[in-house]
Formats: sequence, structure tokens, C-alpha cells
Amino acid sequence: MHFVESKNILSAKNGMNLYRGCTHGCIYCDSRSKCYQMNHQFEDIEVKSNAIELLENTLKRKRKKCMIGTGSMTDPYLPIESKICNVRKALEIIDYYGFGLTVITKSDLILRDLDLLKKINEKTKCVVQMTLTTYDEDLCRKLEPNVCTTKRRAEVLNVLRDNGIPTVVWLSPILPFINDTLENIEGIINYCVEAKVYGIICFGMGLTLRDGNREYFYKKLDELFPNLSNKYKKLYSNNYIVNSTKNLELMSYFYKRCNDNGIVCDNDKIFEYLNTFEEKPVFEQISFFD
Repeated sequence: MHFVESKNILSAKNGMNLYRGCTHGCIYCDSRSKCYQMNHQFEDIEVKSNAIELLENTLKRKRKKCMIGTGSMTDPYLPIESKICNVRKALEIIDYYGFGLTVITKSDLILRDLDLLKKINEKTKCVVQMTLTTYDEDLCRKLEPNVCTTKRRAEVLNVLRDNGIPTVVWLSPILPFINDTLENIEGIINYCVEAKVYGIICFGMGLTLRDGNREYFYKKLDELFPNLSNKYKKLYSNNYIVNSTKNLELMSYFYKRCNDNGIVCDNDKIFEYLNTFEEKPVFEQISFFD
């Protein structure tokens, strides 16, 4: 872990990265790609020391309320967040200034901040996005070794459901010859149905590989699934999009299950929902004796 001062905190689309890098250890992570120009070891987390001050100054000056989202360069709920508490401090500021929030995570640490998520959602909209890739618990521990498993994430979704917090699931990535099975997709969708998620984002049954994350992914394949990397190289070469050979079959099943259960599966519609700020009316209780 190391600290840096930053010049800004929000992207053009109002996303914020309080940290850079990640320690979850997911073998497929796109954020390892060289195009992001991370000039430090991926597991050496960069902490923006002035992030909270920047965020408050930025939100003070915004003329129009909007949704604030966590960025894609890291999971905001890394283990170091339990000590640094930058995410919690950011949520307090977002709540104070009346902005909406959407958070994407794989961690059950988000439940620490359930009180703030509920407060934000009472005034506007707070949406939690959870990534689910692997129904099988043992396989999940191989692919995503340093974060809670899918079963626990599904439990988190149920807690959020019970507290009125809307949720969206990312069904991504799906790794060819590893978790691209009907049983896997069925299990994940069953979790989503139980949790009554608003929508599931899925760009196809596959993953993306480019310089940086491709090399790491193949290295981990060699460790965990001997000879599988050779199969990938032969079938996909240096392709950016690496779709499962079962993509059409699995996507057909995915769309049917979503439609049958009232789960939104149109990515554009989901992103519009995530980006749309809603201001809810605040009702004050009036006493008969006033």
C-alpha cells in the first residue's frame, strides 16, 4: 500500500476510484491490462490521500445532483478499506449532499455500510452491483481466491433485498472450458431470482484478454488447469474477445430465464437505470397537536 495525492476524484461520468490496484486475486482481471498505465505492482494498492477532501469540494460545486459511482479500476471494498474507511467517508459525504450512489463489488464488507446505503436510498437511489461468476464454491475459490465466495455474495444480495436496496448482478466473465456450463449459469440465475435483483448485466459468455491481463491469466491457467492455456492460444490466438463455444446456447438460456422471472437483461436499459438520478419525496410526520 502506498499513498498519493490526486488532482481530481470524479471521472467525466461521475465515477470515483478511491483506490487503484486490487488484492482479490481474480485470475481474469482486466484491470491488469497495460492500457491502464498502472505504474506500480497491481497488488500494491494506491490510496488517494486527499480523496475525501476532493470529493467534498467537488460535490459542493456541482450544480445538478447525479448518481456517483465507484470506478472500474478496483473493488472499493478491499480488505484495507476496513482500516482506512475511505469508502464509508465518501458515502457520508454523498449522503450529506444528497447525491445518488451505485457501488460495484464482490465483497461482503459492503454490509458494514448498510446504514448509509439505506439513508441514501431513502432520499434518492442507491444501487449495489455485485459480480457473480462461479456457482461452484471450490471453483470460485480458485478463480477469485481472496474475496468471499459466490454463496456469500448471494447472501449479501438477500440482505440488501430485505432492506429495500435495489441490486444489479454482473454475470461476467465466463471462462471457456472452466465455468461455461449450463449448471453454472442456472445456479447464478437462481441466486438472482431469489434476491429479486433488478437486472443482470451480461455481454456474452466469455471474457476479454489484452496485453497485461492475458499473460497473467495464462500463467494462472498453467498453475490451476494444466495444458488449458495451450488450448486457449490455439483456439483464440491473441483475440480481445474470447467467447465460449457454448455462447449461443448459454445466452439463449440466460435471456429466457431473465424474461421468465422479470429480470431486466437489456444492458442499455440497466445502464440507463444506474445513471438516472431520482429524488424521492421526503414526508414529515405531523402531530395532531401541532
